Amino acid sequence: MDWKPDRKSKTPIYKQLAMYIENGIADGTFPPDKPLPSERGLAKQFDINRSTVVAAYDELESNGIVERNRGSGTMVSKDIWGMAKRRIPSWNRYIEAGSFLPNLPVTQRIHKELAETKLINLASGELSQDLFPLASLREITSNRSFIGTLGYDHPQGNEILRKTLTDHVKKFRDIETSPSSILITSGAQQALHLVVQCLLKPGDSVAIEDPSYHYSLPIFKSAGVKTYYLKTGKDGINPDDIIALYKKHRIKMIFLNPIFQNPTGTLLPEDRRRKILELSSEYGIPLVEDDPYSLTPFTCGKMKTLKSLDRNGIVLYISSLTKIVASGLRIGWIIGPRSVIERLSDAKQQVDFGHGSYSQWIANDFIESAGFESHLKFLTRHLEQRRNSIVSSLNHFLKDQVEFSTPQGGIHLWCRIKKEHNENQLLEESIKRGVIYVPGTTMGAEKGFVRFTFGRENEERIHEGIKRFAEALKTLE
Repeated sequence: MDWKPDRKSKTPIYKQLAMYIENGIADGTFPPDKPLPSERGLAKQFDINRSTVVAAYDELESNGIVERNRGSGTMVSKDIWGMAKRRIPSWNRYIEAGSFLPNLPVTQRIHKELAETKLINLASGELSQDLFPLASLREITSNRSFIGTLGYDHPQGNEILRKTLTDHVKKFRDIETSPSSILITSGAQQALHLVVQCLLKPGDSVAIEDPSYHYSLPIFKSAGVKTYYLKTGKDGINPDDIIALYKKHRIKMIFLNPIFQNPTGTLLPEDRRRKILELSSEYGIPLVEDDPYSLTPFTCGKMKTLKSLDRNGIVLYISSLTKIVASGLRIGWIIGPRSVIERLSDAKQQVDFGHGSYSQWIANDFIESAGFESHLKFLTRHLEQRRNSIVSSLNHFLKDQVEFSTPQGGIHLWCRIKKEHNENQLLEESIKRGVIYVPGTTMGAEKGFVRFTFGRENEERIHEGIKRFAEALKTLE
């Protein structure tokens, strides 16, 4: 037998052994009329634990490939081919072999708990229903005629909406663009996927912030792209760190969330934004700006995005209506050079034949309406109140036990717990008490940090949530 276990592989040895035996059955190495090797025999031959062999045979038996009979050993299943030569596919193998990687286990756990359990939600980046402009959206769908098409729309998105967005980003974000330089996407997440899949190749190196929401996304690993980190401090990243990363790793692209960053809530100072643009232009490194929150400043006035400061066409700008209008509309967009937009548009068309026309119509009419600007004021005012509530609650219940900077916009507060603790135990204790948040390590941070989001719950529930978190922390003493 040529096979031997690969002890450096991420695939468990029992699964490697099961695959080896299954392949041996298929190619005749293990004939159906003779018993398969014994558990003890395989364990000795390959220098592995007997329990590993037992686990491999268990998996093969569960898939209907082998039969195990006391006294006669393990045999190839008599019904493996069946009357019609059918077999049960080994779905676990397909699941593990796919190139599109799953979310981190902790992220999966958080999503599952939020879907199945009523918890005080300090984890989700989605706004609460009472912050959506429901009355305005209902008025649009009830009283205005749908003027779009129910067939496939333009590959880049509805032309009327792209024209409206051209005016919108000029007015609210000081970005000069044209409809031909905009691609409508299913939220910012799809935009990021398209950029990674279409503009990078396996082995390329990119830079992301640390900590960063992008760290929690498996899209880079799925694409075979290497990620390197730009440490985020109280004023965001240090532009000089870009030089070191470029010289060492020849990074091909930089992904930044410079305004009220997720998860830290930091605002990258304008002088640093300008310095990053200079370095990007000097070294020829494209910037991907993810901008969900720049329209939600509490006290610091209108924000200048990287794209608004870009004079050399080096920034791909991504934004959406998810964090300011309604996540269910699934309206996001990318602004960039026309050739890039056409490439991304072609890929999007292969995936879904373009964005749904009905939600584009609703989004267009709301952005154009007089109610849009008043909604932004309403949203920002209430987010500020919730920010004040979570800051007050942290100071009341945890006092000297935590450190944090008060965010000046957005929906996230980044908090360091001073005393050492078991991150998993703290999350479990918090869930038992009915509150959930995001542990910092899921976003690349060292242990001891948590991200609280204050856009999902009202002030009363935020106060109660921090109280329960403090109780959970106390149990770990």
